[in-house]
Amino acid sequence: MAGGKSETPVSLSDRELQIIDLVAAGLTNQEIAGKLEISKRTVDNHISNILTKTETENRVALVRWALQWGKVCLNDVNCCTLPKQVE
Repeated sequence: MAGGKSETPVSLSDRELQIIDLVAAGLTNQEIAGKLEISKRTVDNHISNILTKTETENRVALVRWALQWGKVCLNDVNCCTLPKQVE
């Protein structure tokens, strides 16, 4: 990538980053809703907004985007600092 990873192409909230992390972990929208104690519809809305912001078409493309921009850490690969999850 030209220019490095110092600036991301979009601005995502901490909640959106949490959801991306959970999508990358393989959770369904229903599982994400349960883990974050929010409704599935809220998760659906977040994911729709995230796909629009990142200009990705689906969950696989979103995870690829997140890996490219250092937004997720999978199996100690591409590790980064993620926002703390509210429990």
